This record gives sequence, structure tokens and C-alpha cells, in this order.
Amino acid sequence: MTMYREEMGRLFSWEAHHRRLLTRLAVVLSLTAFVDLCGTVVVYFAERHAAGTEITSLGDALFFTTVQLLTVSSQLKNPLTTAGRVTDVVLEVWAVLVVAGSAGAMADFFQNARAGR
Repeated sequence: MTMYREEMGRLFSWEAHHRRLLTRLAVVLSLTAFVDLCGTVVVYFAERHAAGTEITSLGDALFFTTVQLLTVSSQLKNPLTTAGRVTDVVLEVWAVLVVAGSAGAMADFFQNARAGR
């Protein structure tokens, strides 16, 4: 229990390494929002007139891209066009890299906090 309190105390203090962590996470969140917006536009224009598509509006495209970023595998129907499929793969790769990078930033934060850096 003492170890838990120490870790929580480190997390909520405002030292230089805390600012670095929050800055990294803010940059990742901002870039992910930008990727989501770009993916939405590409998927919308690529898929909206494809025969049999479920993406007929910007809202549908936004929902699709956001779900692809949040879940690497979803129950949504795959895109039908080449541009839609390429965008889908890019979104999934981005999601994996962001999760791995964010986990690494958190691990670095706690490791450096423990080492007193």
C-alpha cells in the first residue's frame, strides 16, 4: 500500500519529468485527432459512392475512423475502395504505434521517477 501511495504521489507532483510526460501525451492526443480528421475526409470521399458501402455521410466516416483508431479490430464492415482500405491500414498502424509509444512514455516516466531523475 505504501508503494501505491508513493507512485500516486509521483504522478500528481509537478516536476520537470511530469511536464515532459504531459507534453508528450498532449502531442500524441493532438496528432491523433488530426489523423482522425484526415482519415475521416479520405474515407468519406473514397467510400461515399461505392456500391454497398455503409459510409454515406461525414458522420459515418468519422464514426468509422474513430472506431478504427480505438479498436484495432472492430465489427464494422471493411472499406470497399482501395483508398479506404489503405486509410484503414494507416489508421490501425497509427493506433498500434500510439499505444506502444504512450506505454513507453509512461514506463519511462515511472522508471525515471524511481531513479530520482
